[in-house]
Amino acid sequence: MPRYASHLTPDSPRNPFPGLKALERRLDRRLPHQLGSNEGLDMPHNALATLLGEETARHARAYGDADAFGVRTRLGKHLGRAMDELIVDAGADSLIALALRACCDTGSTVVTSAGTYPTFRYFAEGQGLVVHEVAYRDRPGVLAPDLIALDQAVRETGAVMVYLANPDNPSGAVYTQEEINTFAQGLPEHCWLLLDEAYYEFGAEVIDSRPLPNALRLRTFSKAHGLAGLRIGYAIASPEVIQALHTVRIHYAVSSVALAAAETVLDHDTEVQQHVQDVIDRRTRLATRLADAGADVMTSHTNFVALRLPNSDMAENIQRDLLDGGVVVHRPPHPALGHVLRISAVEDALMPGRLAPLMERLAAYA
Repeated sequence: MPRYASHLTPDSPRNPFPGLKALERRLDRRLPHQLGSNEGLDMPHNALATLLGEETARHARAYGDADAFGVRTRLGKHLGRAMDELIVDAGADSLIALALRACCDTGSTVVTSAGTYPTFRYFAEGQGLVVHEVAYRDRPGVLAPDLIALDQAVRETGAVMVYLANPDNPSGAVYTQEEINTFAQGLPEHCWLLLDEAYYEFGAEVIDSRPLPNALRLRTFSKAHGLAGLRIGYAIASPEVIQALHTVRIHYAVSSVALAAAETVLDHDTEVQQHVQDVIDRRTRLATRLADAGADVMTSHTNFVALRLPNSDMAENIQRDLLDGGVVVHRPPHPALGHVLRISAVEDALMPGRLAPLMERLAAYA
């Protein structure tokens, strides 16, 4: 197994505030009288209750369960994983930062794809790491991270971590679990694989949920579960890795409101699965419409459709024309993928005329 950051030792500090819920579980009884923490404050929250409801106001008074016991219990049942293989934090972004903090010393090198989800590079550079990028596989019918090039870059640079979004953002490409296993097993023993599976539910037919010895699998409730504004996600790894992450995480980073919302959507999985299927259906319709208009549409296993345009200038002009009409589509900020546009598979994207500037440019180019 790869090494953790040098500041993590057997004597690393542990969370000094495990919280009320953990104490109640340990004592096996409720503790209704909170006289020793902020949770006992009697702020009435009349205005907040009027705006968001009494239940939200009640949760707002309390710290979130630092152990996320309810969410992890439900996730364990959904995914067939033990609770000590799961950790909950404030979204996939927070989990990226957490993984870097636990696994990388300042000055270490990490490897990623040029144009993939940019928050990895943002956090890595903010931690004083050296970021090495490799090009995508970019050819007719293919736009995907290059596993061979990533592996080679790890070996050439001595990188301690390689980042891979699977399914990929922004291309929508996916590698099967067998391909991921082969890639992970082939990495040098000193290197971690940070596997960002934010769009897991849309590619679940080819991805499983087993921990990999040298990998951290990151997921979110922002996509399939519609909780982007509440910032909550989880990671899957071996118990040893999860324990190391716990030593450096912000223990109250996930709010009680976010935890309650995640528990609720996990308890109503039929609604989530219906949403996923609806997104896939809209994605198919959107991809077909764009392809019929002459766009080079990538096969997607996410909640968006990516199209590759002839050049960055054309993509930038289309994006600006859409924005002038109040329509926001995503264009990757990295120059390597400046010719790509990413459009969410929402019903609004299928409204007649919504993407008119794009359709007109495609027609003119054809």
